[in-house]
Amino acid sequence: MARSKRRKRIVIIGGGTGLSTLLRGLKKFPVDITAIVTVADDGGSSGRLRDDYDIPPPGDIRKVMAALSDVEPLVEEMFQYRFSESVDLGGHSLGNLMLTALTDITGDFSHAIREMSRVLNVHGTVLPAANQTITLHAELDDGTIVTGESKIPTYNQRIHRVFLTPDDVEPLPDTIKAIRKADLLVFGPGSLYTSILPNLLVQGIQKAILQSKAHNIYICNLMTQAGETHNYSAADHVRALFLHMGAPFIQTILLNTDEVPVEVQKVYEQEQSKPVSYDESRLSQLGITVVKKDIATIQDGAIRHDATKVAEWLVEYAEDRESAIKNSSI
Repeated sequence: MARSKRRKRIVIIGGGTGLSTLLRGLKKFPVDITAIVTVADDGGSSGRLRDDYDIPPPGDIRKVMAALSDVEPLVEEMFQYRFSESVDLGGHSLGNLMLTALTDITGDFSHAIREMSRVLNVHGTVLPAANQTITLHAELDDGTIVTGESKIPTYNQRIHRVFLTPDDVEPLPDTIKAIRKADLLVFGPGSLYTSILPNLLVQGIQKAILQSKAHNIYICNLMTQAGETHNYSAADHVRALFLHMGAPFIQTILLNTDEVPVEVQKVYEQEQSKPVSYDESRLSQLGITVVKKDIATIQDGAIRHDATKVAEWLVEYAEDRESAIKNSSI
C-alpha cells in the first residue's frame, strides 16, 4: 500500500542527553518534530542563571536546539561553547547566556526560544514544559523529602514519587496543541525521575496526554541510574510512569537487545549502573506491546541509543500504524 504523503507528527517528551541524541537522528527524516523539554534543572550553569534571573533553566533547551539546528558546525560549536577560564563566566555555555539575554530582553522564555530557533534554523519546534521557574521534589521511600533536581540522585535511595512546586503551573497553549495533533507521543530516553517525569507532572500536559488519540511509545533506558533507578527493570520504569500519571498510558515499549560489552559494563559498575533487564510477561500484564531491536551503540566508552536506528524505527512505526488503521477501515 502506498505510503501517506502527510508528514507524521512526532512529539518527543523528555530532557537531558537522551532527548537531544534521539532528535539528532530524527531530524534526518521528513517528519514534523516537536520537542517538549523539561525545565526542572537547578544545577550548574542552568541553575545559576535560573536563580540570578528567575527564568526557567536553559540548559536542556539549549542542547535540544543544538541537536535540531541546521547551521555550520562552527556555529553550533560556538553555541555549545562552555567558558572555563573566567571566574565570572566559568561553567556557563554561550547558548545558555544567549537564551538568558533574549529572555531578559523579551520578558518571555518561550519567545526567546522561538527567536533563537530562527537564528539556528531549527528543524521542528522546541517547547519548554513550563514557561516559568519550577522546583522538582522527591519523596523517598523512608518519607524524606528532597528538594532540587540536582540533589535527588545524590541521596542514593529508592524514590517513592516526585512532584513539582508550584503544582498548578500551566503549559504553553502550543504544547497542548502539539500533543493533541500528534501521531506519536514518544517518552524518553532519559533519566526517569529527573528528565521525563517533570514534564508529565505539569497538569495540563498530563491531561492532554491522557486525552490524546496518539500512539504512546516509551523508549526504555539502556542502563539503570544510581540514585534514580537502581536495579529497576523495564517494567519498574513503566510502573513509575503509570503511578505518576494515575493511569496506564503507554501502548508500546522499545527495548534494546544488543549485548553490552563486558568492558563497558565494568565501567558502569563503578557507577552502580547495569543494563536494564526486562521480563516480557510482566510488560504484557501491563498491557504493553514489546518491541525489541538492536538499537545501542558505544561512543567514547559509553553506551548510547543509536539515534538513526531509533528514529528510522519510529518513522516506520508511524507509517505502518497508519496503513494498518486504513486497511482495517476498508
